[in-house]
Amino acid sequence: MNKRAQWSLDWPVSGGLRAGRAELKSAPEDFRVSEVLWPESEAGLARTPAVVPGDGEHLCLRLEKSGDNTEYVARELSALAGCRSFDVGFCGLKDRHAVTVQWFSIYRPGQESEDKALMLEIDRRWPVYGAVRHSRKLRRGDHQFNGFEIILRNVTGSRDDLEAGLERLAKQGAPNYFGPQRFGFQGSNLSRAVQLDPSRINRKRGRAGRSASKNVLYFSAARSWLFNQVLAERVQDGTWTAVMSGEPGSGEPTGPLWGDGGTLASGTQEKLERGVVDACPELAKLFQTTRMKPERRALVARPDDFVWEWLDHTTLSIRFVLSPGQYATTVLGDLFELEDLSLSRDNK
Repeated sequence: MNKRAQWSLDWPVSGGLRAGRAELKSAPEDFRVSEVLWPESEAGLARTPAVVPGDGEHLCLRLEKSGDNTEYVARELSALAGCRSFDVGFCGLKDRHAVTVQWFSIYRPGQESEDKALMLEIDRRWPVYGAVRHSRKLRRGDHQFNGFEIILRNVTGSRDDLEAGLERLAKQGAPNYFGPQRFGFQGSNLSRAVQLDPSRINRKRGRAGRSASKNVLYFSAARSWLFNQVLAERVQDGTWTAVMSGEPGSGEPTGPLWGDGGTLASGTQEKLERGVVDACPELAKLFQTTRMKPERRALVARPDDFVWEWLDHTTLSIRFVLSPGQYATTVLGDLFELEDLSLSRDNK
């Protein structure tokens, strides 16, 4: 198959059609995310730069940021702390067009007496909501969940249909698609993935580090798109919330993160997954010579504590929590055609 001129980046929704439209991220304050790492200790954290008692060589800080992306903050923290950029860890990337509270770790062995001074310096740039010494560096996915407080504006659609859809999201969840931003503008990351030499996909650092990092990005986009295609098939046939014969997981419906050998599924489910991926040979070929192990990902994004309130006739406030790797915009996009106003601000 020749390189595609355009990739499908809009997948079926659980209700058949979206019930309404809404504006997202009219201002950063309309999209709030709070990353929870230690629920039992975070509930009472005050707005003071004080260290919670703990042991370890890593100083973990809970910061609030807005207007800065996670990787930029991590680089600035390494500069302020006088350590290598590699010595700063975090659990996940958070949108800069939002108000986010998240954890960072800084490797500072034997420097406990200097923690307070460093925290006061950091607090001048990003509010510090708490800190604790910990035994290891924070890594992607270490947090337990993310809490969201989102305001949608200029909401249109039948109020009855929207209420029914919100009830459905609270009870059933939404298809756990990867968001379109993962695939680049008009699927550009996928178009680049098609041109990759699979034997050169690696994570080596050094002179080729940037190129290798880009290759991994494109490879990941291909893997994510294949997952979305399988999930779309399950949404269309109504099986996305049910465990299918051949499911390799532990009682929850999952889909493939393709790897060497393809999928871990067997039987009916394996046949479905291979059939979907076989229709995308330009991406499937990337996995024929790599040694990446096949993995699984949940088909259902299940928001907990899902509540909503109409602030006026066209303004809707929604709160919920999600597990790491699940996306608030994916959940809301199952019901609303979302217009992300932060994108237009980026283009100015």
